[in-house]
Amino acid sequence: MTKRDVVVCAGAGVLCSLPELIVQRGLGAGYVVYALVVGVLIGHRRTGVAVGVAGGALIGVLGWLLVQLSLVPLLHGEIPAWSAGAVLRGYPVLVADVLHGGLTGFVLAFVPRVRKGHTTRESVRIVIVGGGFAGVSAAKRLERHALRGAGIDVTLVSDSNFLLFTPMLAEVASGALEPAHISAPVRSAVAHTMFRNGRVSKVDADARLVQVGDDVIPYDHLVLAVGSVPHSFGLPGVAEHAWTLKSLVDATRLRDHVIGRLELADNEPDGATREHLLTFVVAGGGFAGTETIAELFDLVHRIVHFFPGVDPGELRFLLVHPGERILPEMPANLADYALQRLKSRGIECLLGVRVAKATASEVWLDNGESFSTSTFVWTAGNRPNPLAGERAIETDARLKAVGLDNVWAVGDCARIPAPDGTHYPPTAQHALRQGTVVADNIAAVLKGHQPRDFRFRTLGLLVALGHRTAAADVRGRQFSGFAAWLLWRGVYLAKLPGMDKRIRVLFDWVLDLVFPRDIVVTGRDEVSR
Repeated sequence: MTKRDVVVCAGAGVLCSLPELIVQRGLGAGYVVYALVVGVLIGHRRTGVAVGVAGGALIGVLGWLLVQLSLVPLLHGEIPAWSAGAVLRGYPVLVADVLHGGLTGFVLAFVPRVRKGHTTRESVRIVIVGGGFAGVSAAKRLERHALRGAGIDVTLVSDSNFLLFTPMLAEVASGALEPAHISAPVRSAVAHTMFRNGRVSKVDADARLVQVGDDVIPYDHLVLAVGSVPHSFGLPGVAEHAWTLKSLVDATRLRDHVIGRLELADNEPDGATREHLLTFVVAGGGFAGTETIAELFDLVHRIVHFFPGVDPGELRFLLVHPGERILPEMPANLADYALQRLKSRGIECLLGVRVAKATASEVWLDNGESFSTSTFVWTAGNRPNPLAGERAIETDARLKAVGLDNVWAVGDCARIPAPDGTHYPPTAQHALRQGTVVADNIAAVLKGHQPRDFRFRTLGLLVALGHRTAAADVRGRQFSGFAAWLLWRGVYLAKLPGMDKRIRVLFDWVLDLVFPRDIVVTGRDEVSR
């Protein structure tokens, strides 16, 4: 908080003392001090009206317990008695304190906090590139350091203005969730950070400049959290003809495309064309590929009754994976369970083979086998964002980029060493913690302290298998079936950014249990394509 913020908040605390003035018929010097402190406490972290009023009322209750029931008796030489009689005698003051706190929170919700428009000479300029889990987590942590008095000016640059909760992206592709419900605006997530919506085209580490469109942003410390993009390994036709699942646009277009295949097949008399339309191929048996094939299977089988010209027996779903088992990150028994579950539902799992090439109408495997399909989804490879270079950015254990001055890297674009000699996996749970640690390390460097190593042990692994089943490994404890599905939904619901998003997703899930999936095609050209 700036000095002006402190004065404004303290003044609001005193001006909102009307309830106490009515109850006590006057204000003593002690209560003025109390009101000043309450105003600063409420205004320390400015929020919306509802949260401000509720938080202020709670502070009023705590203040009543601390002052009226505890401190006042001590000042009169008495032992505090938290009895029913003492509570009844102090009840009018309780009402006044609650009203005072709530009114102060209400007023401060409409008072704008002083924000830095441009960097000042004494502030350290920190630029974060990337609005994913790692980037937003770093910005949030740096905001806390700024509130504690750190002289920093933080700017976050991202080509999207929202934080995407990627673990639920497959459910958007299957129509189970609305796209906007698994994304949160970056501006509201980091309200005290300067946000720039744009794409970084160049980073000049020597001059310490970041190019965003026609603008140049100088920095003292740079945090690269640019994530990853799909990687087809140069396989012929894959980049041109495969669908990917990395963004909301990818998910919504894939959903429209799949529904469009059913629309076309419903009135298609030719058998070969029908097979082409009703065959769905997913490459990659990791978490993304397994959840994608399961969700697409659920989508098609839950809406096929709308298309009387399509026999469910014509539908074909294939999962292609080069390994000997799917989900190599999971324990073998859970991976086997997932495989058997997919097979029991009618999904063909082709193991030990790779996609060799793809065309607009076929997918070829390295064993010479081919499939006629118009829906080929690629989840078999990712690589760091091109801004990071050809490979992931090498960092030390403290998340500082090797060979670059005052440049830090976190998330999927970074190759961060683990204590056992391996490297940390590119997961959301790691990215969140890396963002927090990199912010703490930058703050430590600015204070002249030593930054700390990043250490984190994976909390658990969860994978949804469709039709209310899942597999989960939580620190060695394994779950499968319906119990794992409940755990999957509970964990991810709790991790969603913002209470409003959690409520919206919860309603989506409840409605999905009662009503059929929507078959509206929102993309104009998806059916004709």
